[in-house]
Amino acid sequence: MDQIKIGKFIQEKRKEKKLTQSELAEKLNITDRAISKWENGVCLPDAGTMPELCEILSISINDLFSGEKVDMKDNEKKLEENLLEMAKMKEEKDRLLLRLEIVLGLILVLFWLAICFIVSIIDMEESTKLWIIFPTLFVFMIGMFYLLRIEQNAGYYECRKCHHKYVPSYNKVLWAMHYGRTRYMKCPECNKWSWQKKVIK
Repeated sequence: MDQIKIGKFIQEKRKEKKLTQSELAEKLNITDRAISKWENGVCLPDAGTMPELCEILSISINDLFSGEKVDMKDNEKKLEENLLEMAKMKEEKDRLLLRLEIVLGLILVLFWLAICFIVSIIDMEESTKLWIIFPTLFVFMIGMFYLLRIEQNAGYYECRKCHHKYVPSYNKVLWAMHYGRTRYMKCPECNKWSWQKKVIK
């Protein structure tokens, strides 16, 4: 998906409607900086903004993703191409998130071990040690809950019984028995319990 092409297309359609960036931003209840980022190909509009943006610019979502007006005879083909491109973008984003989870997890564990080591070798009162350890333990736990949120949202869990792929709720992921990124959960499709592995595609 060519963000530069999409950005130029948004700009072209905005100008056709004789709207400034500020006027378009006001209609969408966002900042004109966001419009500028779209038009410069820095990022794409979020999913919640797209339908209203397309309505204002009198284009379809398929036109928007294509970065051009799509001929009706090519509409279905272009739609398939855009859906595949979006799926690839999501896969890449999920891979990056799972890599980030590993990096942040290592940083958190090293941070916690370093604090424990420092507290153990420095001569200080027990109460002072507790005042250092408990706040850092709190930070460590908050970090772990955040990392679990990343794991829950990135990719899918696949049922070993029926191969259904889904995103479970945070609570299900939190309380499920697990090893690595494989969790023992009940599939919403076949209602059977199994060890479900994290998959990206």
